[in-house]
Order: sequence, then structure tokens, then C-alpha cells
Amino acid sequence: HHREEEQKEERQQSLQMTSTTRKKKFKTSEEEETFSLSELSIAAALALTSEIPQDYKIRREAAILELEQRGQKRVRFGNDMEKLEKEVIRNCRLLRLRADRKALRRKAVEKACMEKEYIELRSGRPPMFWIPLRVHAVWERMEVKLACTVLASPPPRVTWYKNGVRIDPHLAPAGKYKIKNKFGMLTLHISRCSMEDSAEYSVEVKNQYGEAYSFATVLVRKYYGKESGFDSEIYRRSLMAREADFAFPLKPLFSREKEPFTLSCYFSSDLLEHQRDITWFRDGKLLQNSECRELKYQDQEASLTVSCAYKEDEGFYTIRVPSLDGYKEQTTYVFVRDAAAETAGAPGSPLNVKCHDVNKDCLILSWVAPSDNGGSPILGYYIERCVAGSQDWVPCNDKPVKTCRYPVLGLAEGQTYQFRVKAVNKKGISHPSKTSDPVTTYDASKDKRVTVIPYDEGRTIEIFKDDLEGHIKIPLPPTNVHASEVREDYVALAWDEPDPRGREPLNYYVEKSIAGSNSWQMVNLDMPVNSPRFALFDLVKGKSYCFRVRSVNKYGISEPSLPSEPVTAGAKLATLPPPSQVLAFRDTKTSVVLQWDKLKDGLEPLGYYIYCRETGTEEWQTVNNKPVTCNEFTVPGLQPGKEYVFCVKSVSEAGLSESSPETDPIVVRQAIACPSAPHGFVLLNCGKADMTIGWKPPKRKGGTKILGYFIDQHDVSELDWHEVNIQPIPQRVYTVSNLEEGHLYEFRACAVNMAGVGEVSEPSDLFRCEEWTMPEPGPPYDVKCTEVRDTSLKLHWEAPLYIGAGPVTGYYVDMCEEGSEEWKQINKQSIATTHMKVSDLETGKCYIFRVRALNKAGIGPPSLPSDPVVAKTKPGTNDIELGVDEEGFIYMAFEAPEKNDCSEFIWSKDYEGPPDADRVQTEEKGNKSKLILKDPSEKDLGIYSVEVTDVDDDISASCTLTKEDLDKLLKRSHEIRNPLIKLISGWNIDVLEKGEVRLWLEVEKLSPNAELHLIFNDKELTSTPTHKINFVKGKGLVELIIQNFCDDDKGMYTAQLQDGKAKNQFTLVLVDECFAKVAAEADAKRREWKKKQGPHFIENLKWKVTENCEVLLTCKATNLRKDTSFQWFFNKKARAGGVFDPQTGIGTLRIKKMTKADEGQYKALVSDDRGEDYTQLDLTKGAFEDLLKELCRISALSATPLKIQPTEEGIKIYTDVKYYTDYMKTTWYHKEKQLESRDRLKAGSTMNQIWLHILNPTDADKGKYTLELFDGNNSRKLSTDLSGQVVRRYVKLKGHICSFPGRARVVQGLPDVATIMEDKTLCLTCCVSGDPYPEITWFKNEKVIVFKDRYKMDVKGTVVTITIEKVCNEDTGKYSIYVKNKYGSETGQVTISVYKHGEIPTGMEEE
Repeated sequence: HHREEEQKEERQQSLQMTSTTRKKKFKTSEEEETFSLSELSIAAALALTSEIPQDYKIRREAAILELEQRGQKRVRFGNDMEKLEKEVIRNCRLLRLRADRKALRRKAVEKACMEKEYIELRSGRPPMFWIPLRVHAVWERMEVKLACTVLASPPPRVTWYKNGVRIDPHLAPAGKYKIKNKFGMLTLHISRCSMEDSAEYSVEVKNQYGEAYSFATVLVRKYYGKESGFDSEIYRRSLMAREADFAFPLKPLFSREKEPFTLSCYFSSDLLEHQRDITWFRDGKLLQNSECRELKYQDQEASLTVSCAYKEDEGFYTIRVPSLDGYKEQTTYVFVRDAAAETAGAPGSPLNVKCHDVNKDCLILSWVAPSDNGGSPILGYYIERCVAGSQDWVPCNDKPVKTCRYPVLGLAEGQTYQFRVKAVNKKGISHPSKTSDPVTTYDASKDKRVTVIPYDEGRTIEIFKDDLEGHIKIPLPPTNVHASEVREDYVALAWDEPDPRGREPLNYYVEKSIAGSNSWQMVNLDMPVNSPRFALFDLVKGKSYCFRVRSVNKYGISEPSLPSEPVTAGAKLATLPPPSQVLAFRDTKTSVVLQWDKLKDGLEPLGYYIYCRETGTEEWQTVNNKPVTCNEFTVPGLQPGKEYVFCVKSVSEAGLSESSPETDPIVVRQAIACPSAPHGFVLLNCGKADMTIGWKPPKRKGGTKILGYFIDQHDVSELDWHEVNIQPIPQRVYTVSNLEEGHLYEFRACAVNMAGVGEVSEPSDLFRCEEWTMPEPGPPYDVKCTEVRDTSLKLHWEAPLYIGAGPVTGYYVDMCEEGSEEWKQINKQSIATTHMKVSDLETGKCYIFRVRALNKAGIGPPSLPSDPVVAKTKPGTNDIELGVDEEGFIYMAFEAPEKNDCSEFIWSKDYEGPPDADRVQTEEKGNKSKLILKDPSEKDLGIYSVEVTDVDDDISASCTLTKEDLDKLLKRSHEIRNPLIKLISGWNIDVLEKGEVRLWLEVEKLSPNAELHLIFNDKELTSTPTHKINFVKGKGLVELIIQNFCDDDKGMYTAQLQDGKAKNQFTLVLVDECFAKVAAEADAKRREWKKKQGPHFIENLKWKVTENCEVLLTCKATNLRKDTSFQWFFNKKARAGGVFDPQTGIGTLRIKKMTKADEGQYKALVSDDRGEDYTQLDLTKGAFEDLLKELCRISALSATPLKIQPTEEGIKIYTDVKYYTDYMKTTWYHKEKQLESRDRLKAGSTMNQIWLHILNPTDADKGKYTLELFDGNNSRKLSTDLSGQVVRRYVKLKGHICSFPGRARVVQGLPDVATIMEDKTLCLTCCVSGDPYPEITWFKNEKVIVFKDRYKMDVKGTVVTITIEKVCNEDTGKYSIYVKNKYGSETGQVTISVYKHGEIPTGMEEE
């Protein structure tokens, strides 16, 4: 039509030009225009790929011919304007050709687009069944045609299968199968079907892009007359080949971050071949096998395993299994909890880290805020990046980012990166989020600058715009500079590249200016931008800025772009408001459904976080760690019977909103719904015109009590069903009357509860109305299992309604495993009761039970089998609690959190009915029922059971009250009703430092209302300054502190305590020896304390013999003043010569030559106006002998080697000593013969010398001379040779203890025996000597002592001290010190004896 209009216009124009001389401009439909090089290239490419249609060529030739004919006609006019007309026509033709070229180019582009779309449509695609196969059921010897429609490109290969075996028409009987494939319609024709053709048929289509399958079942029926229905062979086959279904519903799964989890789905049987294509989805997205995810099917179990869970793995998981009529699926929610924080109070990790707007050197990173902030607001986020494949994480920001979006700059082009984010609050930093998917930086505008032209079925031509812009040198300025994102932390800029941009790569410089000023500042002088994106940080908040950009290449820099619109920096992104109208509804016994209104005003949050809190607590628990996008959510995993409140928060880029208003508290219980259908109909009795039927209750009761049942009956000889009852029947046994004898009847029923009428059951089996006359009893009914545990259960049933020829005398119970038809009789002997405990079951196995009744005529038919039951204790199963309450009543309690509002607790004793109401009392509170024994006695012994009614799953338990249990409970009841305050520590007596006596006892903690009465000798004491009474109730401490303990305090002390009903009293008898001992200790400590108020001695008087054989008496005093005096006394007389140092408090008395006159009592006295103290030392008898022994020992050690000195009288043999006393015994020997003084031999001594004078020596006097020195304990011998031979100065003899002057020795300190009382501290001190200083080792019973805990050793110079704290009987034994150096060794020994408190030490009985 358009072309005809153009031709009409041309003819009118021609007529006007031939009829007038007026010049007229020719107008075309389209104006001429210039074409760029790129457009000409495209047109050339289109010319290669496009073919001009044949009809277009014909129309074009016809138009040209028409124009030529017009010209010829004009010639025949002979007009003078002929030449002008020709010129005009030629020019019009040229203009028309130019216009047609433009139209041709436009049409070429349109055709190229159409061709491209067509090629895309023709491009390869995997097969897809547009119309799948469908199921067919035919009679024998009929034909069947299976058909389906498939879409695929290229056309697929088609293969047909029968029960998984490929169908080959050439191998089958002639004409049996015909296979066709016409225009995607696939058909399989099966002629003259037989029973063998009943099978599962499938068709497989494949091409290089994929494959697809379709399945259908063909059922061939064989006619057997009236019995050809459900009893036919094909029906049995269909049952054998039935599809698998889900065995159990999927339950919510709770996992933890960075831990594995497995979601399993179980099937009722093995999946058929066409069901094996199992698919898993998360939030509607198909899941595939990967490194961190494994999908598996094995042994009727399909599982999905995630090796390392992250929050991104949380969501709705769906498993989909193909079926003949579509697919079956189940959905559940997998929760991923936060991993334990490294720092207490740190927030949870962010999630859903994603990259946006990827360019050459930058991108935008986004994430979702965590649901748990750790208890304090999140301050921001830290971003880290790494090159994909490495673990070198580099921080991207120094300051925390406050929003969940951030531009990352400074990336390398062509590099692959991964990112992760951490949240931070005032407590610490969270775990890092899951790393983002790898992203590679690239030039985002590259695709826009490349034109790809397809041709020749798959080949392409690429035209780069850069190659056509080589003439551009200095670049043009960018355009459209604007702020793409304005956040509190940054402003992101974006602009368009200059067009044309040129062949050379471009960089950009960004300039900023405060709005209103003309001062521009370059912000990225050191770092040119490679892509048309840039982000500015640290802008002054509240100020408005304008921005412009310059392009730069190797030839130069462009002019600045136009400034952007003013942008105000630092605008804080506000969080979204919380959702409103959050409502909670009951769902199941462990879940609650939440609903809320979506945000208004077009606000779209990223999702919602849900929180819950148990009523009475303050801590909110996070429900989901991944935002849910819907406005309805089922919260699972709640405690049955508990009360909760909920709230919801909106999630946005700015973070989390405030909490929504809390929901009303809701108790977690099953929502009320209509019940499911009853099942298990059984005929219990039958007369001529009536039938008694029974049935099992619905498996799902709808969370409330079943109010009754409606029954329908159907006579098979009629078409319609008829109602049996108008009003609901409360029981599950009913007698249907007015029936026709001999007719077959079937029944169906439906249950009704508060929610309404439930589903109608399937019709029962056909029952014939014939009167029962058999002698055996009828079947028992209502067989059910209670108290199901791992290895046992309790079986209950009802007695048969038809008893036959006589009463029922017993029952036999049969059992079989589910799936088996082999019944096994449990009890060898019949039981008379209608209940039985079944034990020795195998945990986890599923069992079915039935019961048969017995009378004198025999065993009747079995009952209807029980519902299958798994022998396993369900999680959360409670047992009956047996105890005594606060009032002392013995009770049995049972808690059932899963009970419904209308559920009841049914108690029974010995399974024979409710306990006697006169002996028990029941109380119910919430989910708990308590059975209280009013007057406990042996009459109450037995088995008590409880069952909860109107629940879907069995909730029951039992316990046996035995005589032992009753006795213990009665004892406990008596203790509660007549309680005693428990004693922790009886009366104790402590004598304090000042001589005060503390009497105390400790009982259990008492309440603030406890009372104390302290009785002394039948009189109650009150607290006074001299007798202070302390009663610390919180610690149960009672104490009496007596200041001046004396004879008036002798007697009996009784503490009477009462705390509510509890009371007790405790008595202390303080008389005779016990009183005397305490009084003496108190008096001693009192004096000691008074003494310590003034100067006193801290080291008593002791003696020491020096190496110069001087006796040194020392003591030490403390608490001295300048006016404190110090005096020495000997035999009660003052003695001068002592030295006292007031600075150190050490007093010293030196006796240079100790003689018999120095034997006596020594005393040191220190005194001032505050008081005095003294210390005494008894140096008489044995003590004085010990001192002389030590003096002699040191003197003997000081003896020099024997010397020979000629005198006028003869020869003098002598030795020099430091000090000689008569107590030291000396003996001279000549040639081992003891010498005595006679005329020629004179022995004598002086204070410093011992000598032997040989007068007039002869040859007989030659030989060896020996001097023996004996100090009372040990002896020392000195020898010399008078014959002139080599004199041996030091000779080691047997028993000699002083062979070398530097030999290691134990010189003093250790006694032979020491006794000490238990719990005291033992201190053993001795002195050692030797040069070099000897090694010291202590032994106990020949074993080396390890110094730790109670054993300590202290070495100060030559003084060695061993201390044993809190000695006990184990410390008794033989102790020895062993010293050793290079010159020798020596051992000192002492025997320690430890005796108990109150015992008399061994050896002191006589004293």
C-alpha cells in the first residue's frame, strides 16, 4: 500500500511538470543523509548475509520500466519542455535511488535481526516433552497406542523401552510394534495385547544438548467373570510394581556454621527406575553435586550432605521425586546457627557477599547484616580480598563501613578476586563471612563496542568500533557525570565514555568543587581511573559537592565534562521500619506459624529476621540466620507446652530495623484441625438382622478431643450409601440394626471434633449379615501399644463381644515384624488379663501384634492387627517421677508437654482401672499431673500407669511402687515433716591469740528466719562484751567467744536451733581435764600475748662453742625501745661481761675458758616500762656435759701433729691444743702398748699442751708413739716415730673421724632421738664443715628426700635446717644427713617419732 501511494504521487508530479513551466522541487518520502564508515561496513556485511527477495526485484524492474514508458509518452507529446523533463526525471531517479538505499539499509538491519532471532531459535536445545506419555489400561487382545510430543533441536534420537529393555521391532513378532517419529510426534503401536504386554514403557530422546525421558504403564486386564476386579492378576502385578512414597516427612534440621550436616529423606520402598531422577532445591534453586555438596541415593535413602555449612546454606530445601502422574515433593527448613565467637560478645558473621557493577579496576560489593549483633550494636564492617586460589587476605578498608555496600577500588584488570566481610562491635570482630564467588575484572563497555554478525550457519563477523575511530587523537570529554550512590561513608560517581572515544585506551581524572564555588580540585592525581566509575571517601558531611571528569590518553587530556548535579555528602542511610501486625498461630506440637504485614509505601527489604523468647526470660534467641523474603514462616524446634513471644526485624542495606511489637504469648501446642479418617473396621458380632462393628481412631486427631463418629452403610445390592446415625457416636463400637440377612454390607465413618467433621474413611471390607453360631469366641479388638521403649512395650486389648460356647478363659498374643507374614506366638501359656508386657524387643525394629481369645471350645479368630510400632524410646519421653513433696506427701508425677488443651491424664493401678479414690488424690497443673497417696501403706504397693488422651502419638508411662521404695519414701516424708538441721561440724574449741576461747559449730545454711537459743548450765546466754555470741545464718555458723576464760565458764553448753519446721540441738560438755587443758592453754596464750605487748625474746638463749674453744651464749629480742634494758644473770645473780646490740636485739655472753665453776643457770632479761621478758639456759648435769663434750671435740680437732723436742732430761713428745680440760681423756701408746707414768715416763698437760716426757731414753724407747684423745663420744689418735724414720703427720685409722682438716663433717646439732605431736612442725638443725664446702643430701629410711610440699631445706652458711610441716604418722622413721667433699664424707643420724594428740610419747611414760 505504501508503494502504491508513492507511485501515485510520482504520476501526479509528472503531470504537473508536463503541463506547466513552473519549476517544482521533487519531494521524496525520505531525505538523503551521509553514512559513516561503520554504517557502510555494516551494510556491506548485511549484503553478504542477506538475499534480496525475488518479489522485490520484480517490483523494482516494473517501477523502472514504468518510468521509462512515461518518458516515451512525453516524447510523443512533442512539448518544448521535453529536455527539461528528462533532466528532472533523471534527477528524481537519482534521488529515488539514494532514498531506496537508505530504506534498503533499514530493511537489511531488520532482516539481520530477524535472521539472528531465527538462528537463535534454530540453535541447539535439549529435548523437552511437550506432551508426555500417559497411562493406558486395556483388555486382553486389544491394541494400544502410546504417543508423546517432543521439542528438540537438532532432532533427537528416539529409543523405546519395555521394563528397561530396548524394543526392537525386528526381533518381535511381525506387526507387534510400530514406531513412528513424525514432526516431533512419537508413537508406539502395540497390536493384540496380551498379559505379557503389561509393563512400564518408556521413551528416551537424546541429542548433543541433553536427554529426556517419559514413562507410562500399560495394564492389560484379563476377564475372569465377576472376579476380574481387584482379584485380577493385573491388579496383583500393579501392587507389586507400585511406586515408592516418602516414608517419613522431612523434619527441620539444625546445623552450625563451619560444621557438616546431612539432610536425609527415606522412602517406603526402593525407587522404581523412572523415580531415580531425584532433584534437590534450596529456595527454589536447583542444587548440583559440587566440592562442598554431595547428593546421593542408596538403600531407600536420598541424602544431601554439605561438608562445611555456611549461613548461605540455610533455607527451604525441597526434594522432588518423579512419579507417573507428575512428581512428589517434600520441603523442610535447614537452620545454620552461628559458630562460637572467638571473643565473647562478638557479632555473627555477615552473609551473601556479592559483587556488582564489575569494571576494569573497581566493583561494588554488597552483603547482608548478621542476625546476631552479640548484644551490642554493630559498628561497621571490614572487607578483605585475595587473589582467587590464594589465602593472602588483604584489607580493603581502614575504617569500618557502616552500610552493607562498599565500592572496592584499585583492582588489576583481568585478575580474579574473592572477597569476605567481617562485622565488628565494641566486644570484638566476628568470624569472616563465606567467601564470594570468584569475579574477574574486565572492560564492561567492550561488548557495546563490538558488533557480531552471524552468517553461514554458525560463523560470525566481529566489527570493533575502535578500529573505525583511529582518527580520534585527543579524547573528547566524558558525558552524563552523576552520583550513582550516595552513602554515609562514600559517594560513587559514574559517567559515560566519550563517543567517539578513539582507538587509544582512556584514563580519567576526577575533579570536585564545593557547590556554588568555581574552585576545582583534582582528587585522583596519583591514581588515574581506568573505568568510568569512581568513589570518593572522607567528604565533609553536610556539604554539597559538584564533580566533573576529564579523559586522557597518550595524545593528551580532554576538556572537563559538564559538572554533575550538586551532591550532599554524609547522608545517613536510614534503616527500614519493622513489619507490623506480627501474629503467632499454633501449628504442631513443636512449631508455631508467624505472619506479618509486608512494608508499605513500596519499601522492599532484603528479608526478615525472626526472634523468639520464652516467657519469663530476657534473652532473645535468633530463629533464622538467613533473611526470609516471605511474610509467613514456621518456627520449629520449640519446646512443647512452653510459652513464647516473637518479634521480627526488617533487613536492608542500612542494617537491621528496630524490633517489631512482640506477639501475644502463645503456648506451643498442636493447632486444632479436622481429624483424619478412622480406619481398621472389624466385625465384632453378628446377628440375623444386626451387626456390631468396631474401628480404630484417626491417626491425626486434630489437636483436640474426638467428639464422636458418623457411620454410613452400603448394601452391595444397592447403589447408594445410607446414614446409620444422625447424632455422633462417642464410642468406637456400634451395633447396626435393621439389616437384611444374607446381604453383604460395607461401612465407612468419619470423626468429628471442635474443628468440624473430618475425612471419610475408605470403605470397610464386605461383611455378610449371618448370625454367628460358632463355639469359639470372637476376635478381641482395639489392640494398641503403650509405654513403648527401646526393648519393651505394653500391649492392651478389649475382650471379644462374642464369647461363643463359654466365657473367655485366656488370650494368646502373636507378633510379627512389619513386612513379614510370619506370626510368632509370644506366650506359651494363655493369660487371663487384657494386657501384657512384651519384652526383649530389638531396638529400632517395627512390630505388629494381634490377639486371639480362648474358651473351652478352643481358640477364636485373631483380632485385627495393631498399628505398626517401632521399638524405640522417643526423644523427650518422660517417666513417672516418684518422690515426696514439700509437705511430706508421697506422690507420683508425670509431665506431658505434648498434651493438648483438652487432653486428660488417665491413671491406673495394676492396669485394672483408676486407683481407689479413698487412698489417692490427683492434681493437675499445666502439663503435669500428680497422684498423691493420702495414707501410704502396703495397700498402695503395685504398678501405677498413666496415659494421656486425645494425642496423636502415644504418651504413657508406668512405675512399680515396691516395699523398699515405700520405706525410703516414708523415711523421707518423716524427715520432711519432722526435719532436722544438718550438722556439718560439731562443737570445736579454739584458743585465740589473746587467750580468748572460741566455742563454735557449723550446720547447713539457714534461712534469715532461723532462731538460736544458747543454753549454759540450764540458763540461756545472751551476747555480752565478755561472752559474745555470733550467729551467721547464711553460713550456718554459731560461735561463742569468751574473753576471760575461768572456772565460771566450766559446764555444759547447748545450742538450740530452729529454722521453720527444721530444728536440732547440739551440746558441748566442758569439764574436768578438757576444761583444765583449755584453761591452761588460754592462760598461757594470754600471758604470751601480754608479754608481746612489750619487749620479748624471739630466739631463746642457746650456747655455741667456737673454733677457739670459747663458749658463746646468744639470744635475740624484739619490740625494743631506747630505754629498754638488757641484763645477764648467772645462778640468779647479775653477771657482767655480756654484749647487747639494740639495733638487732642480739645479746651475747662470751666465756673464754669454760671450767667447772661456770656450771649453772644462765638467764637473759629484757625490760622497760611496758613489761619484761626473760629466757633461761640450764647448763648443769647433762646439759653441761654436752657442752664439755663439744668443747673437747673441738679441742681434739685443734690438736697439732705430735712433735719431738729434745730436752736436758730426755725427749719430749707433745701436741698443742686450743684448750685442754680434765674432761678430755688422754692415753699414750708405745708400739701399740699403753703407757703408764713411771720414773722414766712422765705424762702431763697444760691448758694448751699435752705431752709425754721420756727421761733418759734408751734404744728400747725407739719406735712408734701414739696419743689417743677421747672427748666422751669419739677418739682421735696422733702418732710419731721416734726411730728417725719418715714421720707420718696424718694417718687414717679405723673409727677416726678427723683424718684431714678440710674433710666434710657434721659437727653439731642432730640429736639421737626426737619425738613430736601430729600436726606440728618439725625443725632439724645441724652444722656442717669442710673445705671445699660439702654436698648435702638428706635421707629418710635410706631413701633420698625430695624437698617439695611439706618438706623444705634451708642452708645458711654452715647451718643446715630441714623443716617438715604438719607432721603425721608417716613421717616417723630414721633420718640422716650425708655430707661429702673431695677429702671425705660423714653421716649424721636422728630417729623421729610422731605421736597422736592425747598420747604419751614412747619413753616418757615414767616421767
